[in-house]
Amino acid sequence: MNSLQFQNKLMSIQDNMMNFALMLTANREDAQDLLQDTTLKVLDNQEKFIDNVNFKGWVLTVMRNIFINNYHKVVRIQSVVDQGADLYNLDVINNSGFDTPDGSFEIQEISNAINGLNEELKVPFSMYLSGYKYNEIADKLSVPLGTVKSRIFFARQELQRELKDFHQA
Repeated sequence: MNSLQFQNKLMSIQDNMMNFALMLTANREDAQDLLQDTTLKVLDNQEKFIDNVNFKGWVLTVMRNIFINNYHKVVRIQSVVDQGADLYNLDVINNSGFDTPDGSFEIQEISNAINGLNEELKVPFSMYLSGYKYNEIADKLSVPLGTVKSRIFFARQELQRELKDFHQA
């Protein structure tokens, strides 16, 4: 595919790209920025496109990756640690809010909600909370990876419904 065909193909999916960007960002201005960043990146990396690959899928994957990288960058910027702080003796436990009577009640409420899940959802969700990766859970439970992801997703949905009135001040 020559350069002009490539550009025309890219312009023809701008609406799809904008819809996907809106889905990712939930904000029109951010979506327009993401669309512009993606368009530039795709044009800069035109030579990396393999002609027999799904063009739209390739472009939307580039967009998703830019979004994820930007998100991680924002998280890193927001978690800057005071260089003068004594990191070894940080009082994180006592500042967590869970050492108060209300905090203890909140932890109990969350634990009860998790324990109230049916076993099919509770086991993979609890393993995920304990730090297991999706593929490790799939191996331990001898179920497909997609099943693990679905069960964790449904557990989250159920917990959100169960704890909908739960909020942190």
